[in-house]
Amino acid sequence: MISKNIKKYIAISLLLSLGCLVACETKQQTGTLIGGAAGALLGSRFGKGSGRIATTGLGAVAGALIGSSIGESMDEQDKLKMQQTSNRALELSKSGQTSNWRNPDSGNSGTITPYQAYKNRDGEYCREYSQSIIIGNKTHQGYGTACRQPDGSWKNIK
Repeated sequence: MISKNIKKYIAISLLLSLGCLVACETKQQTGTLIGGAAGALLGSRFGKGSGRIATTGLGAVAGALIGSSIGESMDEQDKLKMQQTSNRALELSKSGQTSNWRNPDSGNSGTITPYQAYKNRDGEYCREYSQSIIIGNKTHQGYGTACRQPDGSWKNIK
């Protein structure tokens, strides 16, 4: 039997999670609340008395951490905006000129800075570039080389 306090906690967590589906600004916030509620529900099924309260709390914390981690990623729109900006920058930008992208729905953003174009052994035009991607409050830096394909798109080669 689940105590009244635990039932209340689970009901409040579920209501907050459902409300967040509408009001949360980011996938990470949504993932945190849904993960916390699911973890609390799972944790409430273990232990007795104060042990059950402890497992409910532990489940809520563990679920929130896992949900936050899952929510902190790039969605399809992020990837599309990044790819469009990268193709445009590699094709049209001067060396050292930074181009930005941002997805207002996810809050994720990034930059790409291409460098001097050159022809490789296969006759393809290539450019090295630096890139940053901001997911949540974490910045991820990257460097690479992309070459223009016959269809005009750019393909990362390293």
